Amino acid sequence: MPRAGVTPERVAREAALLSDEEGFDALTLSGVAQRFGVSVPSLYKHVEGLTGLRRAVARSGVQELGACLREAVDGRSGADAWRAFAHAYRYFAHTRPGRYTALQRAPLLPSGTERAPLSPDPVSVLTEVLQGLGVTEGRGVPVIRALRSALHGFVDLEANGGFGLPEDVDTSFDVLVEGCVRMVVPDADDHA
Repeated sequence: MPRAGVTPERVAREAALLSDEEGFDALTLSGVAQRFGVSVPSLYKHVEGLTGLRRAVARSGVQELGACLREAVDGRSGADAWRAFAHAYRYFAHTRPGRYTALQRAPLLPSGTERAPLSPDPVSVLTEVLQGLGVTEGRGVPVIRALRSALHGFVDLEANGGFGLPEDVDTSFDVLVEGCVRMVVPDADDHA
């Protein structure tokens, strides 16, 4: 019989919190079990092993990132929407580092043979932002990949101490964000 209060949702929430505190790669079933005061085997009633636990963290992260990005761009358009999107993305990576890391790895389906898309929410938000910048559907995927790579590269370097010079990192991020606007829309001032 499952211990009172332990549900798949609570297990996922605790796993997400633990991954933010200790790192996604440090996430273990035993760490989550300790938080509930239960044995590891009892978690198997709520999650499909470590892979299922990691998938739950990624699912939680993608939903939260999507909501964070939607809230940031709400009521904005053009380059202003992109700027809000980029800053919200960076904020999410800083405040939920374990969940952010989970998003960078496409989890396997239980069969282990195919990749499982978690949710289109973050991509949907970026697609809407790009439409507001005049990016046509045919250019959408390459532009999304380029922008995601730029944002991820920056936040990954930042998180791993890659910016050792004394200059302000926020200013550097702003240069990246503005450079992306000009890359996507060469005449960006018309879309500001």
